[in-house]
Amino acid sequence: MKTLVLFYSSYGHIFKLAEAIAEGAREIAGNEVVIKKIPETLPQAVLDHMGATEAQKAFGHIPVATPGELADYDAIIFGTPTRYGNMCGQLQAYLDSTGALWATGALVGKVGGAFVSTATQHGGQETTIRAVHTALLHHGFVIVGLPYAWQGQMGHHEVTGGTPYGASTVAGGRGERHASPNELEGARFQGRHTAEIARKLAAK
Repeated sequence: MKTLVLFYSSYGHIFKLAEAIAEGAREIAGNEVVIKKIPETLPQAVLDHMGATEAQKAFGHIPVATPGELADYDAIIFGTPTRYGNMCGQLQAYLDSTGALWATGALVGKVGGAFVSTATQHGGQETTIRAVHTALLHHGFVIVGLPYAWQGQMGHHEVTGGTPYGASTVAGGRGERHASPNELEGARFQGRHTAEIARKLAAK
């Protein structure tokens, strides 16, 4: 069984969640877990102006995934920062390039999900994940979220991401906040849970 954790990250917040998702997925015996990133679409000058260039060096070694290789995986979990309550343009462009896979039904029956980061606590975490889910449903994915079996999303004692739709983190308006232990645990749970579902389906 193979699981792909596929992400786009501007400043590293989504990359940290991606690593935690992968950690959880690797807990399932016999599961080969791969982390890859989505191609950049912004000009270098814009990335420099955003202050993203230096931050992205932390995951510069991560390979870029081509759309065609998605068919090689049993489960794919997509990570994206939120842009005005929706997925980032890089992920949208990537999904727009998967028409050939859609036409042949190559992704039907795959297990999929999503995880996100936002600057603020109510910055569109759930709407963004639901937007990714819409694209996955058109491809025929079996959607797996972050169920309330993970009790970390039930507390009120701290500011935290984590929704039944998928793992999430709050980055802060200047990207100054890093994923908390609770948010990382939610990501690990989602990775493990998604891989468990994929294993069950593969055994049918």
